[in-house]
Amino acid sequence: MPALTSSFLFHELVSGMTTFRIRTSKRTQFLDITREVEHAVRDSGVADGLCYVYVPHTTAGVTINEHADPDVARDVEGIFDRLVPHEGPYRHAEGNTDSHMKAIFTGASQTVFVENGKLALGAWQGIFLCEFDGPRQRTVFVKILGDPS
Repeated sequence: MPALTSSFLFHELVSGMTTFRIRTSKRTQFLDITREVEHAVRDSGVADGLCYVYVPHTTAGVTINEHADPDVARDVEGIFDRLVPHEGPYRHAEGNTDSHMKAIFTGASQTVFVENGKLALGAWQGIFLCEFDGPRQRTVFVKILGDPS
């Protein structure tokens, strides 16, 4: 029986987590990871709920944007590099202050609704790992929480 606490009704949620790793090939690179996330949702067996995508890195992020035309991702890569150039009057000794700033702009996580066992993305939307300090191997966590029955 669900417990009523502070006017919030808590239910036991069905959950599952998938981890995958991606090797990036450029310093700044947007990689479409929509298929990998879709596979995690399908394999979870969750019909309706939430999908969380999280990258545990300070120089990479995750975003949702157009994936029908790969030129959009390439354009955005260039815009990020012009907005926050690699070389600058930065103090951080590792030489990747720009990468940290770009990761702040994108954020480390995204949430997508799951409806009828599928990601509820718009017609043109995809999920991207945003690399800002590559090439590197990156980890992506995908957590799916099912709605209570």
